[in-house]
Amino acid sequence: MLRRSLRLTAAAVLLLTTIAEAQWDASRFAWYEADGGSDFASTLPIGNGRIGAAIYGTPAENISINENTIWSGPWQDRANRNSSGALSSIRSQLIDGEITAAGQSVLANMAGNPTSPRSYNPLGDMTIDFGHSAADRENYFRYLDTYQGNAFASYVYGGVNYTREYVASYPHGVLAIRLTASQDGALNATVSLSRSQFMTSQTASSSGGVNSVSLKGNSGQTTDPITFSSEARVVNTDGSVSVSGSSIAVTGATTVDIFFDAETSYRYSSQDAWEAEMSRKLDAAVSAGYPTVRSAAIEDNTNLIGRVSLNLGSSGSAGNQNTSARLSNYRTDPSADPQLATLMFNFGRHSLVASSRDTGDLSIPANLQAIWNKDFAPAWGSKYTININIEMNYWPAEVTNLQETHKALFDLLDVAKGRGQTMAQVMYNCSNGGFVLHHNIDVWGDAAPTDYGTPYMMWPMGGVWLSLHTMEHYRFTGNRTFLKERAWPILQSAANFYYCYMFNWNNYTTTGPSLSPENQFVVPSTESTAGNAEGIDISPQMDNSLLTELFQAVIQAGQILGKTGSDITNAQDYLSKLRPPSTGSYGQILEWRQEYGETDPGHRHMSPIWALYPGSGFAPLNSSDLSTAAKALLDHRMSSGSGSTGWSRTWVMSLYARLFEGDTVWSNAVTFLQTYPSPNLWNTDSGPGSAFQIDGNFGFTAGIAEMLLQSHNVVHLLPALPSAIPTGSVTGLVARGAFVVDISWSDGALASATVTSQNGGTLALRVQDGNGFTVNGETYSGPISTTAGSTYKIALA
Repeated sequence: MLRRSLRLTAAAVLLLTTIAEAQWDASRFAWYEADGGSDFASTLPIGNGRIGAAIYGTPAENISINENTIWSGPWQDRANRNSSGALSSIRSQLIDGEITAAGQSVLANMAGNPTSPRSYNPLGDMTIDFGHSAADRENYFRYLDTYQGNAFASYVYGGVNYTREYVASYPHGVLAIRLTASQDGALNATVSLSRSQFMTSQTASSSGGVNSVSLKGNSGQTTDPITFSSEARVVNTDGSVSVSGSSIAVTGATTVDIFFDAETSYRYSSQDAWEAEMSRKLDAAVSAGYPTVRSAAIEDNTNLIGRVSLNLGSSGSAGNQNTSARLSNYRTDPSADPQLATLMFNFGRHSLVASSRDTGDLSIPANLQAIWNKDFAPAWGSKYTININIEMNYWPAEVTNLQETHKALFDLLDVAKGRGQTMAQVMYNCSNGGFVLHHNIDVWGDAAPTDYGTPYMMWPMGGVWLSLHTMEHYRFTGNRTFLKERAWPILQSAANFYYCYMFNWNNYTTTGPSLSPENQFVVPSTESTAGNAEGIDISPQMDNSLLTELFQAVIQAGQILGKTGSDITNAQDYLSKLRPPSTGSYGQILEWRQEYGETDPGHRHMSPIWALYPGSGFAPLNSSDLSTAAKALLDHRMSSGSGSTGWSRTWVMSLYARLFEGDTVWSNAVTFLQTYPSPNLWNTDSGPGSAFQIDGNFGFTAGIAEMLLQSHNVVHLLPALPSAIPTGSVTGLVARGAFVVDISWSDGALASATVTSQNGGTLALRVQDGNGFTVNGETYSGPISTTAGSTYKIALA
């Protein structure tokens, strides 16, 4: 009966090959009629929040595998012990206008040693050789299902339909693969694991009905390396099994299942412990069987992904093309394929679920490449760059109803907090329990300054930005236990550092030496060295914006939790002494303490208007003057060539959404889709063929959500609806206050909406440009008191 069932399944898949174009949901599937070849950016990416797999779909299948705690080595103490002694003189130099000399002193006395933390590394590759060639393959297709989270490949070879399905199971903690042939006994597969560096063991065995391929390795150090074990269990229903060196060969089979896991020394104190955990997971998965593992994985994934449904209109026949063709066609005719934007939105949510889950006390968040990396020296170390990139990874977590994914970031922040408290003492003589992070961390929470250059190295603000994610999680969920037990200790410690670190200048309490991430200015003629491009200064606007929201968060959290005393009074005092935003010659928000000459008018970072998005102090409903000044800078940057990386372009989407400029949001979304996605939809630095960075994928998803729903002061429905999508709908978005929001619109106007209150509380509403509306049939005149579990219907008056 089992074999007959498999033949029927294969037959159904064979039928799908002939009618594929009619079957694909253009908003859900990324599908292709060619394999990925040797191009990592053409793979199908899946993951269970700990193990990532990038699947090529080649005749001899190659799968690049990652386990998210396999990094390039153990923790390093990189703190520069000269820092605290040099700090006062560097500040004096900056105040006196000796800008270049101060920057050189920063490099000499504050740079980490070595200059960079650890990098994210690959586990290795799984190869499954079927003895097939591409030349004799017919009816080939493969797909990624962004709803179910699985990947699939099918083709006909020698008259037999072969299928491969790949599932990354969160419930079982394993990668599972099913291989089938439509003809009994036609499946031959040789399975092996390999690694190009630091491999300590590569074996295969078949004994007692257990067929196993194992790979062990480490990060290459002689002392305390990160060490791992991995194993693939090969399960066949028929045919024969043989061992050849480090490979398992199955011949004459109809179905073969493979279950894979890896565990590391990062989470376990001994090899016996992590290998026992690996065996436990594999034993459970094999015992359950592939159908059960698959079913549990898909149920888990769809329970998360299915919370939100987005409809931006139908692409019709344009959406029936394979994804490679759609990306190509979109460059010349974007209006024909609105569902490509929906697919990219869904791909972002898929990628976040795949790369960031609660996997225990030491969950690891999505890094620069989320969870997928094949290189031992990846771009920017594939680490955690915290002057924009990793924060952007989590912009869609709350608003698109994936709050659980945020937990991994908080786990690493807890680790980094301890490192940052030590760094505060060593570098800044601050021993009041405050913590500091600079612009990068790694899996160990390395808090030292990273790299060696004045435009980017010395930025002691990374901990603030990450800390604010804890407050946002509370604002969206209303989870008071989380606020008390996790958010408050982080916010308190973050603020404590600045009570010690900040200094007085021009009657303000300010930061420095610091910078505006990765930008430079021209030293004016009144300072030295005149005409030089420099990055180090005091009191950059981004620092002040971050600290404004940090101190406000401390005050708000403290009031909710009933805190009194210095925690609150210090925050109030320091908040009152921050330098307020200032404007320049064309009405723009100033990036620095004065209006320096620009070295890069179209700079990719939008740091000086952080308080427009993701902050809210410059938002139009909070300050029309500051939002106007923020827009002046944003327009200037964009007209000068900003948005020059994928992540920068998607940040711009949310910035214009906050300005209620829906058509500009959409034009930037179109430009992103025309310019940056790789064949498999991954964001790139400057276009296909350049470095893969996942942040732009998450930024795109957040930007689409932001144009449909905002909630930083009121629950604002359709605040930036583009004219290009006059009709559509979205369900399941979340507003601050724990309100779940469904919206439909037609002819550019709200058709109907519902808001479900999860916790009760006060609901303040706004529709589009301030249109009049009703709630449950009554004219809305002001905030309403809600009941937990109740739904409120909104319609235009």
